[in-house]
Amino acid sequence: AAMAGCGWARAVRGLLLDVSGVLYDSGADGGVPIAGSAEAVRRIKASGLKLQLCTNETQATRENFVRKLRALGFDVSVAEVTAPAPAACRLLKERGLRPHLLVHDDLVPEFAEIDKTNPNCVVLGDAAENFTYANLNEAFRLLIGMEKPVLISLGKGRYYKETDGLKLDVGAYMKALEYACDVQAEVVGKPAKRFFESALAELGVPPEQAIMIGDDIVSDVGGAQQCGMRALQVRTGKYRPSDENHPEVKPDAYVNNLAEAVDIILQQL
Repeated sequence: AAMAGCGWARAVRGLLLDVSGVLYDSGADGGVPIAGSAEAVRRIKASGLKLQLCTNETQATRENFVRKLRALGFDVSVAEVTAPAPAACRLLKERGLRPHLLVHDDLVPEFAEIDKTNPNCVVLGDAAENFTYANLNEAFRLLIGMEKPVLISLGKGRYYKETDGLKLDVGAYMKALEYACDVQAEVVGKPAKRFFESALAELGVPPEQAIMIGDDIVSDVGGAQQCGMRALQVRTGKYRPSDENHPEVKPDAYVNNLAEAVDIILQQL
C-alpha cells in the first residue's frame, strides 16, 4: 500500500540530493550518517540514474566537504557537488565585486582567486562561531557606508540540525543585516532559481526529469518546485511534523528517509 500513488516517481533520469539532514547530520565530531543513506547513494549510481549533491554547505571547501562525506561512507566526488561559494565567486567576477567575507574560516580558500582589497560588497556565509557581535558590526559598518550596499548571502536557511540539536543558520544573520542597513540581500544557493538551474545543468537533465530530495521545506522543496522539478521531503534532519501543514509549499511526496525514496524510484525504472 505504501507504494500506491507514486506517480511522482515516474520518468526520472536524475536526482538532486540535499546533504545535511538527508545524507548525514553534521556535528562537531564530524557528524553521523543517516541510516541507509550511503547504501542509497550506491544504489542510485548502480541504477544509472544521474546524481548531483545540491547543498548550501558553507562551512568547508568542496574538497574538505567531500573528504568528510567519503569518510562517512558516501561514494561522491567534488564534481558531484553544487555549492554556493563557487557560484558566488562567478557572480563576484562577473560584476567586478570585491567582497568583505563574513564566512567560516574553513571556507576562505574557496575565495582565494578573488580580489578582496577595498571591499565594495559583503559576502555572508554560515560563519558559525565567527558570528560575533564585532564581526557582524564590521559587516554592518561597511554596508551602511556604501552608496549602494550589496549584500550577498550564501543561502537563507533559518536553522539546521546537528547531532547535538538545532543550530541557527545564515538566514537569521542575513535578516539582521538587511534590517539594519535597509538592504535586500541577494541569495546565492538554495532556494535561488539560478542555483538550482546550475545544479540541473551539471546533472545534465531537464527539470521535468529530475527529483530534488531534501529536509528543508522552503529551500529544498519549494525552490526545486519553482524550477519545474518534483521534490520530496524526507522525515529526517530538521524535518518537523509542522512542515506538513506549510501554508505555501506542498511536497510531491513525503518519505521517511532517502533509502525509502530510492526504493520507490528504482521500482519505477
